[in-house]
Amino acid sequence: MQYDVIIVGGGAVGLATALQLKSSTPALKVVVVEKETVVANHQTGNNSNVIHSGIYYKPGSLKATNCIRGYHLLIDFCRTHSIPFELCGKVIVATDETELPYLKNIFERGQQNGLQNLKMLNAGELKEHEPHVAGIAGIHVPQTGIVDYRVVAEKYAEVFQQLGGVLRLGEKVIDIQLGSDKAVVVTQKESYTGKLVVNCAGLYSDKIAKLTAPNIDVKIIPFRGEYYKLKKEKEYLVKTLIYPVPDPNFPFLGVHFTTMPGGGVECGPNAVLAFAREGYKKSNVNLAELGETLAWPGFRKIVSKYWRTGLGEMHRSYSKAAFTKALQKLMPDIREEDLMEGGAGVRAQACDRTGGLLDDFLIVEGKQVINVCNAPSPAATSSLAIGETVATWAKSRF
Repeated sequence: MQYDVIIVGGGAVGLATALQLKSSTPALKVVVVEKETVVANHQTGNNSNVIHSGIYYKPGSLKATNCIRGYHLLIDFCRTHSIPFELCGKVIVATDETELPYLKNIFERGQQNGLQNLKMLNAGELKEHEPHVAGIAGIHVPQTGIVDYRVVAEKYAEVFQQLGGVLRLGEKVIDIQLGSDKAVVVTQKESYTGKLVVNCAGLYSDKIAKLTAPNIDVKIIPFRGEYYKLKKEKEYLVKTLIYPVPDPNFPFLGVHFTTMPGGGVECGPNAVLAFAREGYKKSNVNLAELGETLAWPGFRKIVSKYWRTGLGEMHRSYSKAAFTKALQKLMPDIREEDLMEGGAGVRAQACDRTGGLLDDFLIVEGKQVINVCNAPSPAATSSLAIGETVATWAKSRF
């Protein structure tokens, strides 16, 4: 099976890259190979469905530029294809004096990233937006929204195929062989020959990368994010989206309140080590994958430095009372009995050998390969922009 570009991974980033390639260069033969029998089955289909504004990210970083660009591309795509979404806005809330400098820094970053109509809020103004929130100051971000990313990704796949692209489901990649002018991608069912391979394998992106670039020195560490849902009679407590000021030491945003596209309110997520790369439940354990995580020098350095934070996250994972207490920092009226068990997602977080949790997207080019090695949140929001970037790099090969 001969193609120009073979894309590994049928999540939002892989499908958006495929769509951007076929849209801009219809003559290219493009195939997406996905191990699951449906698209968007992992990070894309199990996230909080937030359309991120780009306020948090370092100006000029890949996250900042791709999130801002991707935001507008995503909104346009949803409008073009009649995909429901809502730009409901959000507030970022400081609950004590120590968080005020970080809140100010976030506001300045948002301005530098070109966000319009951001507003710093005092305690009274915060109450006007979210009457039940507890905070001494905040930021109102009108651009933030919600959308069902599984629906978005399914539409990416549909339009890609309408343009002549090929989607192969239920085919796990087991090897990639590079020749002088071509690459062969081998699945358990078929072999595909192409001029370029694009790795968008998410939770397994490091493993796919090492098939052709063994010196790539990052490891995907899977962090599970667990959610509760508010009971129907308590949904009135949350009007839009409510976020804390995030810990600057971690690439996570902290437990928050999110209205959902289909109705309802999610509370969470925490961030705990998953014992399998696709470990959506505490009972999901893959000993080989867990062993790889524990043996990685970077992960051991994270544990030695942040073990107290890690224990706190684990405690909240096993204690509903502790999880409730974390939520009460933002919303004092929440009670343990107000929460029902929700879903969970697993974040593919790249970690380097020195113990750094990569805060930016990481895309590495090789001779016949482009590896998207780190694309956690806001990758879904950024997907069409990441796809545009990768497609530009890919087309330069032809």
